[in-house]
Amino acid sequence: MPSRTNRFRGRSRYHGRGKKAGRGAGKRGGRGNAGLNKHRLLTRLKFMPGHWGMHGFNRDPSLRTVHNSINVSEIDQMLGKEDTINLTEKGIDKLLGSGRVNRAIHVTVEHASSRAIEKIESAGGSVTISEGDDWGEWEEE
Repeated sequence: MPSRTNRFRGRSRYHGRGKKAGRGAGKRGGRGNAGLNKHRLLTRLKFMPGHWGMHGFNRDPSLRTVHNSINVSEIDQMLGKEDTINLTEKGIDKLLGSGRVNRAIHVTVEHASSRAIEKIESAGGSVTISEGDDWGEWEEE
């Protein structure tokens, strides 16, 4: 016959923490991810060095090239009664081919998609590709 001590060993009512002390999450340092910035700090710094801080690579904004583009459908609104427009002077780099061309227009731009050129020429207009800053063709001194 097992003794009283052996009968209750390991499975007491509150498992050795008492009634009120066992109610919260105090013994384990909070619930879930609570206290990550405080507990086992040196262990995290040593074995998980990327635990805090920013991750990934953010490119310097000064190195980014921002291309301003416009669709064929928006040119008609910009022109008004004129039929010629220089998009390079207006700060637009590329002409895209979304939308319809209702009349013959003559456009000067640095870059244009094949569909944009096709739509403008089918309406009786023309696209002139101007020489802009092309980073692909520079030479070292």
